[in-house]
Amino acid sequence: MATYKQLQDQIKQLQNEAEELRKNELSNAISQIKMTMAEYGITLADLGFTNKKKTGRVRAPLAPKYRNPASGETWSGRGKAPKWIDPKNKDKYLIK
Repeated sequence: MATYKQLQDQIKQLQNEAEELRKNELSNAISQIKMTMAEYGITLADLGFTNKKKTGRVRAPLAPKYRNPASGETWSGRGKAPKWIDPKNKDKYLIK
């Protein structure tokens, strides 16, 4: 019966062999893909790869809708309401 140390060494050896085989097969697969792409004139753009980074839409800052008469603080009406806003009567804080 094999010892724990022997089994660990065997596992490590098999993992190394598997990694070497994977590298060889990967190299072959990549070269086959390159040959097929060249044969059919396929580009990376055809496969959906682009150099452009997707950027989010740039939004202009919103004009404030509400003003705190005591401090002059403003709120655009979006997001969490500040504590000074009375949720029942927001109209009294509207900027006219």
